[in-house]
Amino acid sequence: MSDSTPAESSDESVEQALRVGLNDFELSDEDRALLDSDGTLDDEAAEGGGRPVVAIIGRPNVGKSTLVNRVLGRREAVVEDVPGVTRDRVAYDAEWSGQDFTLVDTGGWEVDASGIHLRVAEQAEVAIDLADAVLFVVDAKVGATDTDEAVVKLLRRSKKPVVLIANKVDDQKTELEAATLWSLGLGQPWPISALHGRGTGDALDALLEVLPEKSAVSAYERGGPRRVALVGRPNVGKSSLLNKLAGEDRVVVDNVAGTTRDPVDEMIELGGKTWRFVDTAGIRRRVHLTRGADFYASLRTQAAIEKAEVAVVLIDAEDNIAEQDVRVVQQVVDAGRALVLAFNKWDLLDEERRHYLEREIERDLAQVAWAPRANISAVTGRHVDRLVPGLEVALDSWDQRVPTGRLNSFLGEVVAGHPHPVRGGKQPRILFATQASTRPPRFVVFASGFIEAGYRRFLERRIREEFGFEGTPIELSVRVREKRRR
Repeated sequence: MSDSTPAESSDESVEQALRVGLNDFELSDEDRALLDSDGTLDDEAAEGGGRPVVAIIGRPNVGKSTLVNRVLGRREAVVEDVPGVTRDRVAYDAEWSGQDFTLVDTGGWEVDASGIHLRVAEQAEVAIDLADAVLFVVDAKVGATDTDEAVVKLLRRSKKPVVLIANKVDDQKTELEAATLWSLGLGQPWPISALHGRGTGDALDALLEVLPEKSAVSAYERGGPRRVALVGRPNVGKSSLLNKLAGEDRVVVDNVAGTTRDPVDEMIELGGKTWRFVDTAGIRRRVHLTRGADFYASLRTQAAIEKAEVAVVLIDAEDNIAEQDVRVVQQVVDAGRALVLAFNKWDLLDEERRHYLEREIERDLAQVAWAPRANISAVTGRHVDRLVPGLEVALDSWDQRVPTGRLNSFLGEVVAGHPHPVRGGKQPRILFATQASTRPPRFVVFASGFIEAGYRRFLERRIREEFGFEGTPIELSVRVREKRRR
């Protein structure tokens, strides 16, 4: 006897019929792996505690991306003989001698960077913070530069294990030159040629000696207290809120914006549960123009968001919602973290200000209308307990999975009622959909043609209306697949 309800049986029938129909279309190996796993591969990897993370760091054009391709055994990272081709952090799944790890390629790090080059350096510094070990790549032909020396100071501060890579060693003569890199004080320089593969095996063996089996900093680590980042622009009351929650003056509070530099972790009992709260330095306007302590504070804030599972964005209810507030919210969404909005100093508002604030929220935060809200006072502690229901519902949504059969039945009803517009005499069909992963929920839709951005937003809105997902961003990607040639 089957325990499934008639509705579940109907959903399963729809799913099976659509799966059979997919056989008429050209599918890649990646498509088939996703369909066979029913979207659980990503979750199983996360349940394993997280593979260790290795960041590749170095100044521009020392061969970091070439080394990435050598480790992966395929041409994946973009390589060009011009400094600065890699700008963002890019993560790849890698393996050496049976050890799986995540390899993070970064842009070149420069000590006096400005403009977009500063953003590159920012991403590299966050990569170090989120890594378990670092491969520091130096050009052996050039030798150690002032920038390399600055990177060494950064790496020492991070206290992460470092394997020093002397790249572009193509012969015995250059190998002798590479020996001068002992002077950096990072231990043995491993002479390699990323381009030709010379010496890379020995260097990777050295990496495995310092690499833990499981990541100690994994952003997707399961179990333990849920991790909450308190974020917002400077001087909105993040430290005051943490002190009130902790019941003591745990963090320096001052009316001078930017008092907090380093994130401070605090285990806090709230609503009968233990939470790990992080007080972070405020994200400042135009980070690419900041220097020194403020610049590093903004980096740590970004790293804290990525280490957290849910972010509480604190907004000063007395002030107009600023561009900075919107940018902080977007940073949380871009990082794929659950989100709760907390409006501080609510007890100081009169009826007129509350009216105008509601209008500002509708206008400026419409893109996160799904985020739970709490109106609080960090100084008096009024209603701070209202953060708990918001945090719980946001994290539940972040972890939520929709059964594949139910998802396809629902999308079938949606598309029947509101089909995609006809463009150029063609109307794309939705062939199949599955939830690829959680944390945040990611959906993959297979279609017979291009799905317009407006229709994707419509589908995302309807998915939210049907299944909730309050407090979490959701991602919806479309894979266009053509019919098999007979």
